[in-house]
Amino acid sequence: MSLTMLPLILLLRSHLIEEVTYTSSGMRHSGHYDLSQTGHLRDLSIPTILCFKNINELIILNLSYLQTENQLKAEKSNMTTITEFVLLGFSDIPNGQWILFGIFLVIYLTVLMCNSIIILITRIDPGLQTPMYFFLNNFSFLEICYVTATVPRMLMDLLTQKGNISLVACATQMCFVLMFGASECLLLTVMAYDRYVAICNPLHYPLVMNHKVCVQLAIASWVIGVPVGIGHICQIFSLPFCGSNRINHFFCDLPPVLKLACGDTFPKEIAVYIAAVLVLMVPFLLIVVSYGKIIANIVKISSASGRGKAFSTCSSHLIVVVLFYGTATITYLQPKSDHSEGTGKVISLFYTIFIPTLNPIIYTLRNKDIMMALRKLSKLLR
Repeated sequence: MSLTMLPLILLLRSHLIEEVTYTSSGMRHSGHYDLSQTGHLRDLSIPTILCFKNINELIILNLSYLQTENQLKAEKSNMTTITEFVLLGFSDIPNGQWILFGIFLVIYLTVLMCNSIIILITRIDPGLQTPMYFFLNNFSFLEICYVTATVPRMLMDLLTQKGNISLVACATQMCFVLMFGASECLLLTVMAYDRYVAICNPLHYPLVMNHKVCVQLAIASWVIGVPVGIGHICQIFSLPFCGSNRINHFFCDLPPVLKLACGDTFPKEIAVYIAAVLVLMVPFLLIVVSYGKIIANIVKISSASGRGKAFSTCSSHLIVVVLFYGTATITYLQPKSDHSEGTGKVISLFYTIFIPTLNPIIYTLRNKDIMMALRKLSKLLR
């Protein structure tokens, strides 16, 4: 069949290619069209010349573009079909699910009971109506909130042996964990400042740390955590998620969720890293400065009993700071490439469950005032 001229209209990558003309002996095509495989439209005002020996070559070219188009559509479909994640939790220990459920249930109830007792005695005991115990009251309530953001969901997954969680539920859980975590960092800093004023400037302590100032510092610690949590969520969940939806963790923590994001995640990772440095390291440096001045002041005290008494008032807080910041720093400031999922899960267990369990014990056993208040409370209950 001999054709002198034949018009063709091709639709490649959803862009209409202008009219094509060719001859049977050899084809010469000139037109304004898009051959980009990147999805970006070229300047259609620039003419492009292509030569084809016969119509088969043109058909093959068209088919290759159609295949590319289908491939891209499939990838886009994969990116948009993820509507939920699957928390793997402790699925690698299938025979120990009920044992873990019992252990974590006991731990959760212990955290609730111990922190609730501290809140109660710091409210009702006249001898504990000081700024230090006011902040301890807030800290105990914050610990209850922090643990409640993760443990009930984990207990439900262990009980049902299903870890399905929607994107909205995952984002909500992560928001509360980050929000309460940031508030805890700030509250620990406020407690360090309180100890600094009490030990280094005792004469002005009642004036500097009056009730109004204490309330303002506590509110600031709670409120500042809110934009931190929401900001991180906006950064993470604005990314597309494709491929696997399985999170090797027992709750929606930031590092494992970020690993599932597609596309160029580097700018988001940098933003998250900078925010983590500000939230973790700035309060930590303030705590270090406060304790540096506290220690320098304690050393100047002549009597050994005076030094022991001064140090005992802040030793419990110092232990809690080391435990909390040690595990949180490893989790959120460790480079992504060096972050083992198994190790991250174990560390997360420490700062979300075990440390909140230890905190009431640390404050109770190392504080004579709280021990006396507990004895009074036990006598009243008899």
